[in-house]
Amino acid sequence: MKAIAITRTAQGSSNLDFLSDIELPQPQACGHDLLVEVKAVSVNPVDTKVRAGFNADTPRVLGWDAVGVVKAIGEAVTLFQPGDEVWYAGALTRPGSNSEYQLVDERIVARKPKTLNNAQAAALPLTAITAWEMLFDRLGINENGNEGDVLLIVGAAGGVGSIMTQLACKLTRLTVIGTASRPASQQWVKALGAHHVIDHSKPLTEELARIGIAQVTHVASLNNTQEHYQQLINALQPQGKLALIDDPESLDAVPLKMKSLSLHWEFMFTRSMFTTHDIIEQHKLLTRVAQLIDQGVLKTTLGEHFGTINAANLRKAHALLESQRAVGKIVLEGFAD
Repeated sequence: MKAIAITRTAQGSSNLDFLSDIELPQPQACGHDLLVEVKAVSVNPVDTKVRAGFNADTPRVLGWDAVGVVKAIGEAVTLFQPGDEVWYAGALTRPGSNSEYQLVDERIVARKPKTLNNAQAAALPLTAITAWEMLFDRLGINENGNEGDVLLIVGAAGGVGSIMTQLACKLTRLTVIGTASRPASQQWVKALGAHHVIDHSKPLTEELARIGIAQVTHVASLNNTQEHYQQLINALQPQGKLALIDDPESLDAVPLKMKSLSLHWEFMFTRSMFTTHDIIEQHKLLTRVAQLIDQGVLKTTLGEHFGTINAANLRKAHALLESQRAVGKIVLEGFAD
């Protein structure tokens, strides 16, 4: 089968040029695994981080978001049958979705939304899981609840921010403030439903004061947490909650004490990496998100379509994502004959 893998490391420079088209044997499904014929994928920051950190002798297939069709099932599978159209974000410890066929545990898979095409659907799984878990599992926000509370989403125009803004605006009573620094990204966040949009290239406390917000109750910091950390602490009201998904080199928890602030880290691969007792929750939440899309409550966060799934197009997608100028998600679709 066709696949795209990172094949070499690069000392002192980017290894982007070593994303390569390769051939691999088609895997076989057993246990809880589905064998999925991949139809569309999207690119996430985890793809670029794993690529940049690659240091091995064996090529590694990247890619975690995928939409495809079930071709075969393992003997323990109960949720799906061959022919089902599915979507998922895969597992960090297994070969990725940048291949014609992929094995994935049924418990982190759901049926794709009926009202989206493959490319539109591929934009969503990883970011939807991340945003859902961050809002409802980590920050403890309640569906239909939290009236009077204020959520600040730092980096609201990116992949996670684009779906989190919708979830928070549609499913809760929060006041939602998104940050974005460019006119195009600010307009994107407004269109997603944010009540306010502020500029994170300026001091956040000043930007909040500009819109008449003294303090917020919850923060979802999706990028550059280290840069904004003290400002986020200042912006949070006592007993507020700060959640993040990025990877600061270090984070000093001591300044959180005076306000009794709580710190939450979201990593959507935790359930699949440790096969947690509640791993099935990712199947359930992706099923719910698909229903919300088919009901017209949520919409795709597809930003750009980069063509077929091959090394050249993936290199372009990685480069744009690393520039931090992408709006919404970058999607690729289909393998050339």
